[in-house]
Amino acid sequence: MEESREVWKSLSLTHVQYLEGDVIGFILAWSSMLPIFIFVSIVTLVLFRRDLHTVCFGAGLLLNEVLNKILKRVIAEPRPVASHRPTNALGYRMPSDHSQYMAFFSVYVTLFLCIRSHSTGACLERIWKLILVTGVMLSAAACCYSRYYLLYHTPAQIYWGILVGVLTGILWFCMVHLILTPYFPQITTWKVSEFLMIRDYTLIPNTLWFEYCHARAEARSRLRKQKSRAQ
Repeated sequence: MEESREVWKSLSLTHVQYLEGDVIGFILAWSSMLPIFIFVSIVTLVLFRRDLHTVCFGAGLLLNEVLNKILKRVIAEPRPVASHRPTNALGYRMPSDHSQYMAFFSVYVTLFLCIRSHSTGACLERIWKLILVTGVMLSAAACCYSRYYLLYHTPAQIYWGILVGVLTGILWFCMVHLILTPYFPQITTWKVSEFLMIRDYTLIPNTLWFEYCHARAEARSRLRKQKSRAQ
């Protein structure tokens, strides 16, 4: 009587392999985790800020990921075979999901900073935006290159992932900025939006300063009321 063979699969969400002792591979392995860090950050922002634009940004990242899964199934091109990786870890990898994700993210953030973000025209603000855009682009480049260096994707899979991500990021930003944003004030009046405390910060140039001023004013008001009741 033959024993049934059980096939074990690993939860590969954070499973990135690199050659032991390879410092560059170690750094690139961490850069390959950037999509996960970004996703967690976006979810955290949505939960704590409840801003409509952040919600739309997160929805765009999810739709971009769904598109990637569909393209992989349709194209059905396997990942490159590596001697250190078991055969059950192989799968469809055209286009590269990491490259597509980071291309979408970097393009959307760049367009947001250059077009949608309120600007005073100050030199320091321009320098700060340039630093942010440069950092985002370099992070995306490092993540994309890590997929080739660590033998997870071929150059063609990475190039197509970048192309799809760039196009999707541009299209989604245009949709949010030109089509959805005019409806944000109306959406915030819906009962479900009021229940979930959904907000629209579109017309507020500096949300951190806005929240700080309102929190300070509310604290002072409550302190005065507390003192008046104590007298």
